[in-house]
Amino acid sequence: MRAILSVSNKSGLVDFARQLQELKVEIFSTGGTKKSLSEAGLKIHGISDITGFPEILDGRVKTLHPMVHGGILARRDKPKHMEELDKHKIGQIDMVVVNLYPFVETVAKTGVTLEDALENIDIGGPTMIRAAAKNFPAVLVVVDPADYSSVIDALKCGKIDLSLRKKLAQKAFQHVALYDTAISQYLLEGEKFPDDLTIALQKVSGLRYGENPHQHASLYVEKNAGLKPWGITQIKQHHGPELSFNNFIDLDSAWNVVSDFEEPAVAIIKHTNPCGLASYNDLPEAYRRALAGDPIAAYGGIMAVNKVMEIDLATEVDKTHFDVIITAGYSDEALTLLGRKKSLRLISMPAGARPPKGKTVEFRPVSGGFLAQLKDFYTDEEFKPKVVTKRQPTQKEWDDLFFAWKAVKHVKSNGITLAKDRTLMGMGAGQPNRSVSAQIALERAGERSKGCVLGSDAFIPFPDTVELAAKGGVTAIIQVGGSIRDEMAIEAANKYNIAMVFTGVRHFKH
Repeated sequence: MRAILSVSNKSGLVDFARQLQELKVEIFSTGGTKKSLSEAGLKIHGISDITGFPEILDGRVKTLHPMVHGGILARRDKPKHMEELDKHKIGQIDMVVVNLYPFVETVAKTGVTLEDALENIDIGGPTMIRAAAKNFPAVLVVVDPADYSSVIDALKCGKIDLSLRKKLAQKAFQHVALYDTAISQYLLEGEKFPDDLTIALQKVSGLRYGENPHQHASLYVEKNAGLKPWGITQIKQHHGPELSFNNFIDLDSAWNVVSDFEEPAVAIIKHTNPCGLASYNDLPEAYRRALAGDPIAAYGGIMAVNKVMEIDLATEVDKTHFDVIITAGYSDEALTLLGRKKSLRLISMPAGARPPKGKTVEFRPVSGGFLAQLKDFYTDEEFKPKVVTKRQPTQKEWDDLFFAWKAVKHVKSNGITLAKDRTLMGMGAGQPNRSVSAQIALERAGERSKGCVLGSDAFIPFPDTVELAAKGGVTAIIQVGGSIRDEMAIEAANKYNIAMVFTGVRHFKH
């Protein structure tokens, strides 16, 4: 039996090669792989011993040769193929162990040039992998070090099941597909929605189940050569049980909310909607304000803070039951205190986990396909609100209007937020009628609605929402504007001395 070993990931390589040799497998190798195995005391042949031709063009051409690919691709069950091997003195190659340069990691490094990237595009490796995978009934193809042990066990038994060969071939084609996707992503400039698009996903872990116990689920991370790793897949878990599918959905929502604030912010999430949110320099006070938004809904929810959690905040948080807490980090004292609760999951996010504007495409599955869009994000500098009523907002109202507008972006449409003192007082989400969302928000806020501002994720097409707001004591409204009935809403606002601001930007979240 003859094998070619040429790997970028050398994890477990030496032990695997040693076991192959104990099983009388003749090993051929190239470049760094050959060097590593030779330095470990193994007797390894070079690829030139097969091809009779030296490596050329700085190693660009090593294995691209009929003596290699003939030995891989020949059908053992076709006499004509075997006769041709004999005629050209081509030896069979029974195993190909290859994994590819880490292209995504390479191009993510600071200062990488186009020339550097091009030099890290493997040609011979993918060609050998594809050839071996195409002929998997006769040739073992191994791209993942995790499969070394099962291959050795099968060889020791003297029989390699077709099911194992097929599984290894599938992994091999997927390995090449991910690699080609990364290169395509790197070379793609400007166009975010090309005619053909592949998404490279790598499994992080299985999950206990999906949204419901009867649904299977797993977590995948996107490998994108155009972006540094970001988002909720980058979390670090410090304490508690494993995260569920629903935990990840809520964590993503929670972190997205607090990430929209440069200043300290605390959010409490239930079923992806913020039921509590406050921005205040004193984090324990911000937490108390957020919790007051809906202390009943907060029970068993997700709490997020965009700063490091110190002991003073942890002491407050410890008084309430949460499923998960996500922060920018924890002090040792905070971890010790909160870590007493066995069921509480403590999560942190690395710095820089937020993607740059205009570079992140979101995907939403629909029957038979996906929708794709750029992430809803724009900077405070780009925000150009326009006052459309007789009364201008006060400075305090402006502060709360900005807050309400950031908050409503994260509320399911039709979304309404009520805010005062940079604190979410009430929220209405997901109602077919916008005025019903407003009514829910006002009922949730109760007496606290007096002096609030109201944020609406889209335009207010009728004066009914304005009239409800006025009855609840709302003093200012921020909305998109652009309805054919804008004048009706403006007239109602003027009637009740409510300041109204148009943003020109919509925040639908379906």
